[in-house]
Amino acid sequence: MRLLEKLSRLLLPASQAAIDYPFAASDVAQYRHSAHPEDSVLDEQTWNDLLLAKYSGLLTRGTSIFGQQELHRRLHSGNGATMDSMARVRALLDDPAQESLLLQACTGLRQADCEVSATLWQNAMRDAPRWSRLLPGLPLGLLATVVLALASAWPAVWLLVLGFWLALLAVQMRYHEPMQSWTRQRAALQQLLRSHTLLGGLDQPLARDWQTDAAEAARLNRLLAPSPLASLPGVAEYQDWLWLANVRHYFASRAVVKAHLPWLRDCFARMAALEADLALVCHLRRQPRYCWAEQGDGVALVQVAHPLLEQPQTLDVQLAHKGAFISGQNGIGKSTLLRTVGLNLLTARAFGFCYAAQASVVRLPVYASMQSEDALDQGESLYLAELRRARELLARAEQGRAVFIIDEIFRGTNHLESISAAAAVLQRLAAQALVIVSSHNLVLAPLLQRELEPWCVRRHQQQLRLMPGVLAETNGIALLDAQGFDGAIARRARQVYDWLSAYMAHPGEQELLLLL
Repeated sequence: MRLLEKLSRLLLPASQAAIDYPFAASDVAQYRHSAHPEDSVLDEQTWNDLLLAKYSGLLTRGTSIFGQQELHRRLHSGNGATMDSMARVRALLDDPAQESLLLQACTGLRQADCEVSATLWQNAMRDAPRWSRLLPGLPLGLLATVVLALASAWPAVWLLVLGFWLALLAVQMRYHEPMQSWTRQRAALQQLLRSHTLLGGLDQPLARDWQTDAAEAARLNRLLAPSPLASLPGVAEYQDWLWLANVRHYFASRAVVKAHLPWLRDCFARMAALEADLALVCHLRRQPRYCWAEQGDGVALVQVAHPLLEQPQTLDVQLAHKGAFISGQNGIGKSTLLRTVGLNLLTARAFGFCYAAQASVVRLPVYASMQSEDALDQGESLYLAELRRARELLARAEQGRAVFIIDEIFRGTNHLESISAAAAVLQRLAAQALVIVSSHNLVLAPLLQRELEPWCVRRHQQQLRLMPGVLAETNGIALLDAQGFDGAIARRARQVYDWLSAYMAHPGEQELLLLL
């Protein structure tokens, strides 16, 4: 057995059943905030509108906090998927045996129950206080004064005993909470080092990069580990309360981390990247359809689907050098189509693949506006929220080319002003970016025909199709009957609709519609 393999068996902790801890969204995002604060082209509303939190849960199934943080960073990153990552994912897809060995070496990472990127990149590691050098003297002083008190008849000596005992107690109380927190962080770092060492012991092509510094990982792991005596029943309490072993190890292990911060940061980044790639491999193996996306000038997706749908209907999307105005009947899936296109554009840029049979897409930042809501606590109506989001998108467009996914723009005001404002905003956006918009205001199609190609989602032979043109037959009133409304309501709605249609075509020839 190789030396590194022997050492790895001694490293903390022994393999245990993997546990997927429920980390908060702020913990998952911490690595991006700490180590890559400037590398983000994905805003919060796009994250929410495209349901990326739910998608991330699907993507990171069985992945530790380290892999989750790296995948989160890639989704937000403006740099896109790296060639090294895509090459590693492809190699592992072609080599299940090597994938299994790497997964086994990384399984211990899932034992980490806290995130450590803030410690490595953001929080300053302070030096131990000077008085900490005197900590070994406190238990010795306590023992010496106890012996002296027992050997002499001086009652005053017991005051010295009490003083030393209170000093020991004060140190424990002062550092109890910091030590509890640090113990979890230290254990997480040790899992990183342990997996690093295990990878270095593998004779596999994708593990060779870990072999050069695996011995250093093992050495740091031993320096961070507490004394083996601490695992003996009753010994840990004795060491901690009498000899301050926990406090002394707290300062010593933090000093080790501070002295090796650059190395530990590199270890973290490499390990997170590897586990993220392994998560992508496992995820793709579960997918019925995916492809490696080619880079193009438009959006060409063949049999594209959304991975969050259990039984998705596939669609072909072909947008060349021009945005799209998408119409369709109520409930046919226009919003799902927008989310499908938006998510596939994101995964193509972040990971290099799409959930389609073929894909050729632009590699641009994606911004969505699909779920604007009023905020009563902030005094912001729906229309004001929509205007705020429109200003944000216009400002983003000024910063460079991007893709904008917009659903039902300006719902919060009257029909005429909604169309007028939407036409003006969409024309400006389409002049600077690729715009894909869906709306029930069909009059926008001719108003925007120079900027956006009209497309309609239709059902053809039980399959959804995206076809050129604008919706010709609406179903909003027909749904009144389908949803159980009184027949009189449906008839009255049809009467008003017919009158309005005639009035819009020949406004001077229509009499005022009286209430029946």
